Amino acid sequence: MNYVSRYARRWLLNLLVAILVAVSLYPVVWLLLSSIKSPHEFTTRPIYALPEGFYWENYVRAWTTGRMGVYFKNSVLVTFPSILLVLILGVAAAFGIEILRWKFRNLVLLFFLGGIMIPVQIVLLPLFTIYYRIGLLDSYWGLILTYVAFALPLTVFLLAAYLKTLPREVLESAILDGASIYQVFFRVALPMVKSSLVTVTLVQFFFIWNDLLLSMTFISDTELRTVQTGLLSFVSQYGQIDWGPTFASTSLAVVPTLVIYLLLNKMVMKGLTAGAVKG
Repeated sequence: MNYVSRYARRWLLNLLVAILVAVSLYPVVWLLLSSIKSPHEFTTRPIYALPEGFYWENYVRAWTTGRMGVYFKNSVLVTFPSILLVLILGVAAAFGIEILRWKFRNLVLLFFLGGIMIPVQIVLLPLFTIYYRIGLLDSYWGLILTYVAFALPLTVFLLAAYLKTLPREVLESAILDGASIYQVFFRVALPMVKSSLVTVTLVQFFFIWNDLLLSMTFISDTELRTVQTGLLSFVSQYGQIDWGPTFASTSLAVVPTLVIYLLLNKMVMKGLTAGAVKG
């Protein structure tokens, strides 16, 4: 009887997981299938119908006529430098706050925590005014500095929590063996929080790559638009929306995040649990 009960619970759990996976994947699958439909399929067949074939012309038009190639390049040039700066500054600040011992380190950590609670909408107008006066509107650096400023508080908070789990004995042993503070940082601490760095990188990549509000506010030049703002202009440049290229351009914007997550999934799971238990 107990065996039947356990089997029934396991079967129900597997069914629930399968339903959740299907619900999560359905929009992505529907988007990808719609991106390879020919124009007449959107008017003559139901929206849920499978494509008759592979109409790759949608992707060609999205990349060339829709200028997704330009928008994609702009997103890459903004996203990866921003993430690099966030990681360099974030891990250095977290190490200084959590590992080193000095008088006002808790106050500095609270300062970063306060940055998490500031809504983006509140600072848009002041930032726009400042960028206008110093010439940072319609520039990559304007977006990069903004992304770094908004991503840094959460990055410092997460990495400080991860660094807190490191065994103090290991760090102290390295210092007793003659290692300098820089050697402890690069050769001991960083390798031990590698999975956590990957997790933080992925979180900030999603935030920056999918940003629409900041890029719309500080970028008006068509040649400098990122993927998300490019999608808006792509849809509006056709009088009647051409759904095939529109779905194709949306797929081009979504697929990189899915690919990166699938490649880094194991390290992300390990990083998410790294700060849960003190080592």
